Amino acid sequence: MLKRLTDRTAPLHPEVVAGVDALEIPFSPLGVDPYGTSKAHLKAWMSPMAWLHRRYFSVRVYGAEHVPARGRAMLVGHHSGGVALDGALLITSMLLDHDPPRLAQGMAEKFLIKLPFSSAITTKIGQLTGLPEHARRLLEDERLLMVFPEGARGTAKLYKDRYDLVQFGTGFMRLAMATGTPIIPVAFSGVGEAIPTVFNSPRLGRLVGAPYVPFTPYLLPVPLKTAVQIYIAPPMRFEGGGREPDHEIEANVDQVKAVIADLIRQGVDRRQTHELDQPVRWPAPRS
Repeated sequence: MLKRLTDRTAPLHPEVVAGVDALEIPFSPLGVDPYGTSKAHLKAWMSPMAWLHRRYFSVRVYGAEHVPARGRAMLVGHHSGGVALDGALLITSMLLDHDPPRLAQGMAEKFLIKLPFSSAITTKIGQLTGLPEHARRLLEDERLLMVFPEGARGTAKLYKDRYDLVQFGTGFMRLAMATGTPIIPVAFSGVGEAIPTVFNSPRLGRLVGAPYVPFTPYLLPVPLKTAVQIYIAPPMRFEGGGREPDHEIEANVDQVKAVIADLIRQGVDRRQTHELDQPVRWPAPRS
């Protein structure tokens, strides 16, 4: 199955091919990097995502210039419910809409390694199991790390709560401070409309090794065609070594969460008033 998906005769999206070839990643002569990321798998798996990104969801990205061209950085976003479609679209946007293209590497939920083919596939496209040591190593290697501090609580949101934020974990903040990594808040608008989850079944989830199985009004969580916007804020830097008391770390997390919440509100307002071409009110960069 994996061989068929990476067959050289399979149609590849030209933007994806150009983007992957332009990645500033130390690929071996066989096209594999030290983490097991494969250029062939990236091109094969990201090609259908490029079609979804450009045609199905008509994704518009605001603030891509806030992501540094190279060097360590941490994209911190929120989930909108259902499945982690937002993460997949963010990875695609960094490959297609950022100059130069960058590979956003996320920390996949641990249950994914139990699913058939999932562990091999996620690794080959640059997504690693969500362990602190993996995240630290990526940053120390000057990679672009993608973090969703809500975790599975975020993907479990129902449609009515799609623009609400649940509790953020604090590990990302401690890691950013310990490694001197700038945090770049990211907000999504429209992803919750793509997968309008009305019910989650933990019982069915246990049968497949997942936290839950989401259901929509049409049963299966197949994404609907809708426009999606991604807002990428200026970097935020926090001083310290990451070992500060909990209340200091939580105060820093709240600052990041407040920026994301503001961008979500702007995104909702812009969709409702059809003012997507108006300038975004970015928060002042924090350094």
